[in-house]
Amino acid sequence: MSGVDRPGGGRGAGPLLLGVRHHGPGSARAVRAALEGTGPEVVLIEGPPEANDLIPLAADEAMRPPVALLAHAVDEPGRSAFWPLAEFSPEWVAIRWALEHGTPVRFIDLPATHSLAWGRDEETDGAGKGGPADEGAGEGEGKRAAGAGAEGGARIDPLGALAGAAGYEDAERWWEDVVEHRGMGERGDALAPFTALEEAMTALREEHGRGGRDPAPASVPGALAAPGRDLVREAYMRLRIREAQREFGDGVAVVCGAWHVPALRRRTTVAADRALLKGLPKVKADMTWVPWTNRRLSRFSGYGAGIDSPGWYGHLFDAVDRPVERWMTKVAGLLRAEDRMVSSAHVIEAVRLADTLAALRGRPLPGLGETTDAVRAVMCEGSDVPLALVRDRLIVGDVLGEVPAAAPAVPLQRDLARTQRRLRLKPGAAERELELDLRKETDGERSRLLHRLRLLAVDWGRPTASYGSTGTFRETWRLNWEPELSVRVAEAGIWGTTVRAAATAKAEADAVAARSLADVTGLAERCLLAALPDALPTVMRILADRAALDSDVGHLAGALPALVRSLRYGDVRGTGTEALAEVAAGLAERVLVGLPPACAGLDADAAEEMRSHLDAVHGAVSLLGDVPAPGHGELRARWAAVLRTLATRDTVPGVIRGRSVRLLLDDGGLAQDEAARQMGLVLSSPGTAPADAAAWIEGFVGGGSGGLLLVHDERLLGLVDAWLTGVPTEAFTDVLPLLRRTFSAYESGVRRTLGELVRRGPGAPNGSTATGPGAPGFGPGLDPGRADAVLPVVRLLLGLDEDTRRSEGGGGDACADLAGTAR
Repeated sequence: MSGVDRPGGGRGAGPLLLGVRHHGPGSARAVRAALEGTGPEVVLIEGPPEANDLIPLAADEAMRPPVALLAHAVDEPGRSAFWPLAEFSPEWVAIRWALEHGTPVRFIDLPATHSLAWGRDEETDGAGKGGPADEGAGEGEGKRAAGAGAEGGARIDPLGALAGAAGYEDAERWWEDVVEHRGMGERGDALAPFTALEEAMTALREEHGRGGRDPAPASVPGALAAPGRDLVREAYMRLRIREAQREFGDGVAVVCGAWHVPALRRRTTVAADRALLKGLPKVKADMTWVPWTNRRLSRFSGYGAGIDSPGWYGHLFDAVDRPVERWMTKVAGLLRAEDRMVSSAHVIEAVRLADTLAALRGRPLPGLGETTDAVRAVMCEGSDVPLALVRDRLIVGDVLGEVPAAAPAVPLQRDLARTQRRLRLKPGAAERELELDLRKETDGERSRLLHRLRLLAVDWGRPTASYGSTGTFRETWRLNWEPELSVRVAEAGIWGTTVRAAATAKAEADAVAARSLADVTGLAERCLLAALPDALPTVMRILADRAALDSDVGHLAGALPALVRSLRYGDVRGTGTEALAEVAAGLAERVLVGLPPACAGLDADAAEEMRSHLDAVHGAVSLLGDVPAPGHGELRARWAAVLRTLATRDTVPGVIRGRSVRLLLDDGGLAQDEAARQMGLVLSSPGTAPADAAAWIEGFVGGGSGGLLLVHDERLLGLVDAWLTGVPTEAFTDVLPLLRRTFSAYESGVRRTLGELVRRGPGAPNGSTATGPGAPGFGPGLDPGRADAVLPVVRLLLGLDEDTRRSEGGGGDACADLAGTAR
């Protein structure tokens, strides 16, 4: 190592200790300058030593930060820890420098085999189950850096303490002023910044403690939580540094969190350090590289050593000169892409304003606060709405790293990666929507992959409502790849070596462990969506057994809709569903027989729950009637008979009777006059309690479309209005909550229309004149001209093709043709 005065002493005064802030571009530049200036013979880095064999992959062209080292327990993959590295992380810069110069480089932190086992009994961020770790990337002096005193003192934020001592309220702002804006380590003495940080951290540790609690007595077996975690880690690092010194002499450089530097500088005996490590628990651990994201580097993601603005820090690291001007240009480009009027004059004025703000605030250069204020005032015209976009896309960023194919991975991960490449379905950090047409082979395979991953609890994609066709041949997914999904894939590796095999095994296991009939039917639906024919026999056997033994009509009714949906999916996806159709038909039979007695004598809560089952069964029967299977043709007629029974039976709660009438009316099984008669009987009968009448109304007009029914049928509205005005004062407070709940579900426009109709009174003029017999507010017959005017819009909404859209004849024929097509 070249002769340079080292922090902590003169030449040859022990190892070169480079204390850094993790994910700090200033620290990264300083590390690079220090390594260039000293030329060490070996570089030691705070990190898990199990990753030493993975270090050469950092030189691969396919490796693109941000990335993370992922360690997980072999027998419990969900117990995992991450060590994230960005392009501007000092550790990453040190690794790249060593590889480029042919210098040995090693990780020296406490092995993951211990840190993962240590977290078994205390779920922490460092080794918590499935949580990102600041264990190996080091709390250092970063956000999770802490020093508990010898008596177990409170943890502190070193950056915050230093900022407070300097008169700053914001630690990020202090760091920018003293480090990022002063070219840390790039001019003058390359080691001067590290000397200053070491002195500051030494003073902090003297003030707040050594970073842990005293060791437990040796006589206490397994007292692993007694020594502070920092003390144990630092003891291990000192041992590894001694080994490197014996091998390389004084040519040892150590890159670690600045908080640890005083402890690594302190002279201790080998025996004392080994005593701290004695009896540590162990688990077998695997380690690999995984992609990381800027969003997960942010402290807002929950990552302990995170930063506020990874995108901004990446810009500071990459910008060779004029960082503010280059940043404003980036912001302008983003806003222009979003169709905002931003010119070069805006950029110039924003730079000037940022410089002025920095001068007024006494800062050496404009920081993120000044640039953000300038962007808001000049480019966003004072609005925080476009500024939120700048923060999301630039200040934080949607960057997703990449790792080479040579990185170790479980077989399931490799199969998933191959499938993603084949289907051109590349993971991305930014959330995006994916529209799939299941009639296309590639889209069908993409859908099956996403459904299989959901069975494995790898929620890369989540189904969402489609803005286009609502047919069963189209799916819409919202995709968002998070680094934690790599852990989920590792966990799912116990089920199989391919995605299909693993999903099949997991579905079979879930069927055996299912607690309810609805769980099994839902699983059958998911198996069909995921195209897992090998899992269906097991699922169907358990489904048939559960359905035969379950006598609860509510359970049966809750299970039927998923089965019926599965029949439709199978038709679209080409999956055999004969066995499923038989089970669905049998289940429907039992529901139809058991529903009337099950609805008698229910209290209010049970009646509301049964109403939801009634809606679900109605939708299922409507779909099942379209599925070609024995006995399904007469199912609708039998269901209509069940609804008529429920509508007229006095022992059935009012909410169910009202709902039955409404479902019959919607399905054409009941004329409007008869529905009005049924409502009149309930509302005008002197023996009907006001609360029961309100419940009947809630069942009849509840739901999103109930308001439209009242808007377009003023007879029904008049019946409700007349009943409500006649409710006695003492009963009004009882029925009001029910009615308020019913009408609050309507859209605001529907509520306004109803209010206007009530204000005018039923049958009053509403701007249109009835010229003959018919419902108030409606003409006596069809107006062909007005009907034809709406047809183009309706055809567009239905997505009809050119042949179907050609309609011959008048408006009446066109409406009939259109209605038939819609059905």
